[in-house]
Amino acid sequence: MPTPLKLIAGLGNPGPRYSRTRHNAGFWFVDELAGQYHSSFSRQAGFHGDLARVYWSEGECYLFKPGVFMNESGRAVQALTRYYSMEPETVLIVHDEIDLAPGVIRLKRGGGHGGHNGLRDIISHLGSRDFWRLRIGVGHPGHRDQVVAAVLSKPTPGERKLIDGVIARALQVMPLIFNGEFERAMNELHTGARPPATSDDD
Repeated sequence: MPTPLKLIAGLGNPGPRYSRTRHNAGFWFVDELAGQYHSSFSRQAGFHGDLARVYWSEGECYLFKPGVFMNESGRAVQALTRYYSMEPETVLIVHDEIDLAPGVIRLKRGGGHGGHNGLRDIISHLGSRDFWRLRIGVGHPGHRDQVVAAVLSKPTPGERKLIDGVIARALQVMPLIFNGEFERAMNELHTGARPPATSDDD
């Protein structure tokens, strides 16, 4: 029996300074998802972030954007999951992934944090790795010393086009994800054609 999602949390840093940077790809996704389901976010101080609710034919799900910086994401997600008694397997975390190229997106359950500070803090606060992740490829700068600067800077126009393309693909399989049909969602999402390479000047 599928286990429906109760929460989708997109990760990012708050404020206009960071709104268009690679690290905010999780925010981009949940903003698009809220718009698709005609919902909007409102600040919830008790949860340290912005919360929305979406409804579909089979039920409802919360969308969340932590209002704290990335490396404190865990305390915000924990406040929400604890209040609503959400188990980790009913939670999907959407985040940027430097180990995937722009134009690649992957859905998985469990695993480590891979050096991602948001995931690291969520694992620490939830005491579990057993939540779902939607990993949006933003590309690796080539050297680990350049990672922080890369994720805190804007993607090129060509990269952003590829990222927006995979976000759109993920939105198409959301009815499956909402219902907990993750295997079907992964099959459709992972076998989708990768968009063609786009020049940085596009």
